[in-house]
Amino acid sequence: MTDPANFRLRVTFCKQGRLCMLSHLEIARALERAVRRAGLPYAISQGFSPHMKIAFGAALPVGVGGTCELFDLQLTRYVAPQKALAALQAASVADLMPSAARYIEHTAPAASVAFPKSTYLARLSALPEGGVVVPETVTVVRKKKEKTLAVGEYLLGELELALAADGDAGDASVVAQLRFKLESKPTGSLRPDVLLANCTDGAGNTLQAATITRVAQEA
Repeated sequence: MTDPANFRLRVTFCKQGRLCMLSHLEIARALERAVRRAGLPYAISQGFSPHMKIAFGAALPVGVGGTCELFDLQLTRYVAPQKALAALQAASVADLMPSAARYIEHTAPAASVAFPKSTYLARLSALPEGGVVVPETVTVVRKKKEKTLAVGEYLLGELELALAADGDAGDASVVAQLRFKLESKPTGSLRPDVLLANCTDGAGNTLQAATITRVAQEA
């Protein structure tokens, strides 16, 4: 539970480049180290195993990047947001760089549940022939058990396909972009990489994504 006596700082950061291959736990550990290097007055939990009071937003799958990732950090005293941001930026690596910081109310929902809708941008290395075919269902394995998910319960709107701009993301092999929005549910979510792995073009070929990036989160 958030301590109302603490100041709750919400930080936006990116996960990109080689660090996209880190797990959520590895990202969390790297961010905690950055907070310590930044010298911010972070709050510590009580009890047998004290730890930094930091909470992370919705996890990304390994290999999927993000430009709008979040974590909430409790501070024991007020530090101007821009000063805190500058300290975090000086203590962070480029592929895990904070871009914004602001204080939120101690009663505000956790970052992990506050923004259930995520917009993703997939950069494709081949242009889908005849458009994109989205399956009605996908089968996933969770805790060694197969589960069938109805795509329509998680996919919001249509998948938007567009030709990539010249030299998109510095990769000449990227020829198209696919933008789509997924909504997580209290009962679970559909991973963006799993969705794309089950999408095909009009000829039945699986889509080839060079990168997948979460570019927006919203309530």
